[in-house]
Amino acid sequence: MCTPAGFLMKNSSTAGEVDSRFEVKPECQGDVPKTHFKPRRRKTLSARRWQAAFSKDGHLDIAGVLRRIQRGGIHPSIKGAVWEFLLGCFDPNSTFDERNELRQRRREQYEAWKAECQKMVPFIGSGKFLMTPIVTHDGQPVKDPSIYNNPGDNNDAAGSSDTGLDKKLIGWKLSLHQIGLDVIRTDRSLVFYESESNRAKLWNILAIYAWVDNVIGYVQGMNDICSPMVILMENEADAFWCFERAMRKLRENFRSSASSIGVQSQLHTLAEIIKVIDPKLHQHLEELDGGEYLFALRMLMVLFRRELSFVDALYLWEVMWAMEYNPNIFVLYEESSTRSNVGMEKNVPSRKDYRLLKQYGKFERIRIKTGLTDQSSSLSVFLVASVLEIKNKRLLKEAKGPDDVVKIVGDVTSNLDAKKALKDALKVQKKYLRKAKRS
Repeated sequence: MCTPAGFLMKNSSTAGEVDSRFEVKPECQGDVPKTHFKPRRRKTLSARRWQAAFSKDGHLDIAGVLRRIQRGGIHPSIKGAVWEFLLGCFDPNSTFDERNELRQRRREQYEAWKAECQKMVPFIGSGKFLMTPIVTHDGQPVKDPSIYNNPGDNNDAAGSSDTGLDKKLIGWKLSLHQIGLDVIRTDRSLVFYESESNRAKLWNILAIYAWVDNVIGYVQGMNDICSPMVILMENEADAFWCFERAMRKLRENFRSSASSIGVQSQLHTLAEIIKVIDPKLHQHLEELDGGEYLFALRMLMVLFRRELSFVDALYLWEVMWAMEYNPNIFVLYEESSTRSNVGMEKNVPSRKDYRLLKQYGKFERIRIKTGLTDQSSSLSVFLVASVLEIKNKRLLKEAKGPDDVVKIVGDVTSNLDAKKALKDALKVQKKYLRKAKRS
C-alpha cells in the first residue's frame, strides 16, 4: 500500500500531525504513487528559518532561502508563502508594507475580473461549476437544465444575452464545461476535493484565467498546475496570482496550432541533449518514433504531476524553482505586458560578482556562467534526460516501439526520488555542456 500524501512532521510544533490538506482518501491510498519526500531537520526550510530570513522591515534574504530549499524543500505550513517569492509574485527587496499594498491591489483586480465574468456567466463565484456546454459553437445559448449542478437552480448560466457574441466570448464560454470536467478529475484521490466549494474555487480561477489570457485560453493540464495553489492558499485571489505567475514560466508549453504543439521546442532541446550525451540512445529513439520524443510530452507539460505523488510533485517543483530562480523575475513580470520570459538575461551579474550570483538558483548560475540562456533549456528538460539515462540499457535492449519507451520511462518516474533526480539532472547538464563545448 502506498504512503499517504500527508506526512508526519518530526521537527516542528506540529510533530505527529498529518497535514490534512494533503490527506489521501482511504479507498485511494493503494492507487497513488509512493511518497519519498520527508522534511528533514537542518535541511528543509522550516517556518522558524523562514521568519528569521526577513529583516525588521521585511526585506528577504533570498540567497539563504534558496540554499535551504535546494537542500531539503519547504515545510508544508509555509509552502504557499514561499512559492509566492519563488514564482515572482513578490520582490525579495520589498518591505512588508509594500507587499501588503501590492497584495491588496491584486485582490481588487481579481475581484474586478471575477465580477466581469459573473455578468457573462452567473455561475462564476456561486460555489458551483459547470460540466456541460452553455452555448453552441455559433454562440447560441443552451437551454438545458442538466447544465446545473443543482437542478433546482433556475439561473441563466449562459448570461442574459448571447446574441452577437464575438469569437473570444464564444470560445471562452465553450471552454467552461471542459474546465468543469477536468476539475472533477483533478487530484480526485485527495480529501480536499471532496468539497464542492474547493472544486468550485479551482474552476473559478481557471475560468477567469482563461478569460484574461484569451490568446492561450484554457488547455487541459492547466488544472494540474493550478490545483496545488488552490490547496496551499486560502484566499482565492492569492491562489489565482500564484497560478498566473506559474503560467508565466509554463505558458508556452500550452500554446499550440494546427502544425505544432507548445512543448515542441523543449522536445527538440531534449533530443539535442540526448544526441550529444548519448548518441547511441538517441539513434535508437529516433528509429522508434522519428526522434520527436513525444513520450516526454506530458512530463514536460505539467512537470511530472501525473508521475509523482502530490507531495513529491510539490517538492520537485519548489526545488526546481529555487534552482532556476532569477532575482530579475519580479521586475520583469511587473513590467512585461507580453507574458513571456524574454529578456530574463538582462541585468545579469558578471561571473566574478559572487555576492549577486548567490541570489540566483544553482541551475540559473550555471546558465549565466555558460551563456546558455535559451528558455527551452529548462531544468525540467535535463530532468527528463536524466530519467532516460537511468534506463539507457533497458531502453536499448527492450524498447521495440514508442509504447515500450512509455512503459519503461513510466516505471522509472513512478518510483522517482525527486531530490536524487534533480541532482542527476544537474550532472546531465554539466555533461552536456562539456561535450557540446568540444563539438
